[in-house]
Amino acid sequence: MSYKNGWAAINMEFSDKVPRTEYSAGFHWDLIKTVTGIDTSIDANRQAARREFLKRWDYSMDWSIMVHNSFLEEKGGRTTKMGHAVYQADGSDYSEKVTQAFSTPEEAVTLDPCKEFGEFDQQDLIRRFEQHYKNKCEVNGSDMVNMSGVYITMFSGLIEIYGFEMLLLTMGMYPQEFAKVIEGYYRWVRQFFDAYAKTDIPVMMVHDDLCWTEGPVTHPEWYRKHIFPYIKKMIQPVKEAGKKIIFTSDGTIDAFFDDFVDLGADMLVMEPTSDIRAFAMKYGDRCGFVGGIDCRTLIYGSYEKIEHEVKSIMEFGKRYPGFMLAAGNHIPPDVPVDKCLFYNEMYEKYASR
Repeated sequence: MSYKNGWAAINMEFSDKVPRTEYSAGFHWDLIKTVTGIDTSIDANRQAARREFLKRWDYSMDWSIMVHNSFLEEKGGRTTKMGHAVYQADGSDYSEKVTQAFSTPEEAVTLDPCKEFGEFDQQDLIRRFEQHYKNKCEVNGSDMVNMSGVYITMFSGLIEIYGFEMLLLTMGMYPQEFAKVIEGYYRWVRQFFDAYAKTDIPVMMVHDDLCWTEGPVTHPEWYRKHIFPYIKKMIQPVKEAGKKIIFTSDGTIDAFFDDFVDLGADMLVMEPTSDIRAFAMKYGDRCGFVGGIDCRTLIYGSYEKIEHEVKSIMEFGKRYPGFMLAAGNHIPPDVPVDKCLFYNEMYEKYASR
């Protein structure tokens, strides 16, 4: 009953079993081969193997978005390329491509996002969102909460456009001019939220990486002035359409716990550096939360430490109807298969309420 448990958590209802999701484990091909017995070295087998893996690991939700940086580039808009380290086991995601869309902060503040990135036909966006959602349901199966959504909501979109260094330089050197750029970006990106509100998809993933591991990249009040009000405006029509909002931000986001709840998020996805227990104790009666496990424990920790971490967060999380377990910083292909299998055993051991 994975879908039932996941949907219960999103709706702040207790289920008999704590629901669970994971990120990247569905592409850990050695793990999937071990769990399913399907030879994942053969590309043609991988889709069926992944679907069987999601079933056996009892996923209640699959994290998914449609609107990524490709939408910034689709109509010829300029973006910055910062390169990419190896993450996938086969190294296919490695990139040495580094380009800078804007050469100076003076040039950067001349950006008109609506003109640069273009307007999309709303009916076409609705169709694309619904097709993306339909594809996910077909690939993953319907016994889990599937979704679509937006990755480049506000701050993440600005990172894609400028890159970190130019973004911080422009933000600091031309605060008033850059505020107008941010407003322009909001006017551009809100078209995706307006379209989503008119889809028949019940859940929306809203992603915005607002923080680094050390926390916010600038004073929290800057975000409260320039980021959160725009996100709230964009989410409003989606909420009014009766849809559930799941919000994801990387980094240590403790400084913004109040702000996420004020946005109207139904569930918050966070990494292990954030204090998930502090969030739950303050807001666990009104907002769901996802996470609790650090993949570094799975890589470097003993079996005893893995069991202790799972047992501890499960005993805590069971008190809250909106808790969903996950290794909040992914289960990438370098996590040993035996540790992954043991982690799953511990989930099953402690999952029942």
